[in-house]
Amino acid sequence: MQISNQTSAVITGGASGLGEATARAIAAMGAKVAIFDMNEVRGEALAAELGGIFCKVDVRFDEDVDAAFAKARAGNGQERILVNCAGIGSASKTASRDKTTGEPKHFPLDIFARTIEINLVGTFRCIAKSAAGMLTLEPLEDGARGIIINTGSVAAQDGQMGQAAYSASKGGVVAMTLPIARDLASEGIRINTILPGIFDTPMMAAAPENVRSALAASIPYPSRFGQPSEYASLALEMIRNNYLNGETIRLDGAIRMPPR
Repeated sequence: MQISNQTSAVITGGASGLGEATARAIAAMGAKVAIFDMNEVRGEALAAELGGIFCKVDVRFDEDVDAAFAKARAGNGQERILVNCAGIGSASKTASRDKTTGEPKHFPLDIFARTIEINLVGTFRCIAKSAAGMLTLEPLEDGARGIIINTGSVAAQDGQMGQAAYSASKGGVVAMTLPIARDLASEGIRINTILPGIFDTPMMAAAPENVRSALAASIPYPSRFGQPSEYASLALEMIRNNYLNGETIRLDGAIRMPPR
């Protein structure tokens, strides 16, 4: 599907990191963008810079997502592109011993549930509501109505110690990609998932320099963090290439994560 000034796109988690880079790349191609995010300050500033729309959204809640799509569509029209970058990380062993008392403890179940609710259920919530809107569009070349791109993680396939919740949430995104592609195929709506490795995002920027250096050295080639613009580049190709559907692609410099 070609991007033009008639194309509307929604990017969740679009105020920073991978989402911001994707919003910039899609806007640079002439599309109208709507940024869904919790960060009002960054989101409003980026939307103003790109001539887009900002919507404050918590993807856990139907009312937030419904209101955001209504606002975005009122200003930009029905989206043909949805990129899901909203998500959180969490880390804790399934069960372990308290370092001070030695008493057994387990992964906080409220954090496990919140991780699933945002990363997996929130992604599906946006997919379902966006796809329903895409059904109202007239088809383009090859019968195309729209394209959806999800953000998984290499942790979906080789999660490390402490990543049970995160890996489960991202593994769910991978597992639902092909069934959704099959659900929407007859309507000309495609869906693909990107599995980023270690990327230079705001979350990684907070890590100590010795940790950053060790992580970068562990990546086979190139031995550096991925750049958000490289994620955005793959997202653009997924949008343009109508034959790419139901696929999950690692973007990771050939890294395979060790146990810890």
